[in-house]
Amino acid sequence: MTPRVREVLSWYGADNPGTLTSLARIMNHGTLAGTGKFVILPVDQGFEHGPARSFAMNPDAYDPSYHYGLAIESGCNAYAAPLGFIEACAREFAGEIPLILKVNNSDNLYKPKGGFVSAMTSNIDDALRLGCSGIGFTIYPGSSERKQQYEEIQKCASDAKKAGLAVVIWAYARGEGLSKEGETAIDVIAYCAQIAAQLGAHIIKVKPPTAHIEQSEAAKVYKEQGIKIDKLSDRIRHVVESAFNGRRIVIFSGGEAKGTEAIMQEVKEIALGGGFGSIMGRNAFQRPRKESIELLKQVMTAFRGHQ
Repeated sequence: MTPRVREVLSWYGADNPGTLTSLARIMNHGTLAGTGKFVILPVDQGFEHGPARSFAMNPDAYDPSYHYGLAIESGCNAYAAPLGFIEACAREFAGEIPLILKVNNSDNLYKPKGGFVSAMTSNIDDALRLGCSGIGFTIYPGSSERKQQYEEIQKCASDAKKAGLAVVIWAYARGEGLSKEGETAIDVIAYCAQIAAQLGAHIIKVKPPTAHIEQSEAAKVYKEQGIKIDKLSDRIRHVVESAFNGRRIVIFSGGEAKGTEAIMQEVKEIALGGGFGSIMGRNAFQRPRKESIELLKQVMTAFRGHQ
């Protein structure tokens, strides 16, 4: 147990030893073990976006075992996926990598105007049965469904913590009241991180923020207080600060598929700004395996250089 891992665990004083052990298991696994930094492979895209859109670029990725192997060989801290993908190979890869069960999911076949609606697709008993270290849950701040989602994660997070599991919250802003540009605005992303922290997340996943400010009330404060947002590293620093002054783990999604140079430029800015890591799905598994592993290792090297 390194001093950094002990420090991070000290931020979660209300949690029981089982939950702290699960969180430590994630932090002490893979290439970044002991650093307090994270690279997690999430593969919920098949459910969220459909199989062809997710896997046709690299047909090997239709196979659930491919993703387990990719996460293990590249040295990820953990592998996150919905019930079906986790269940398909949990026995084959038992004990080889910490698992995060994504317990709610939405599909792309129905798109309500008020925001996405996620369904509970698995539960705490499934996570324990499959040997998971944590659960993942998506909330959509700004969505007309946010009340239901906040109440669901409150119950789910409480049950998970009692069972000794870590809680990871995906916080993605959606809804009629937000512009498309506003979904990744700096004030909105920082707000999402704060909401997820208030809902009891141990690990918070948000998108990298842009310099756009969506809320007029927030724009006044950003200007009056001189909050720096010109550089991505400045915006990352502000988002981390918004999650209890950096006392909650905030990791950033890889987003839409893009080239290696663009990915690494973004990752370096995230690391420079004090982000705890990346949770990278499509930008990893849609590439050929060798290329995916090389990319993930480059990302890990970037974060290791900013401990």
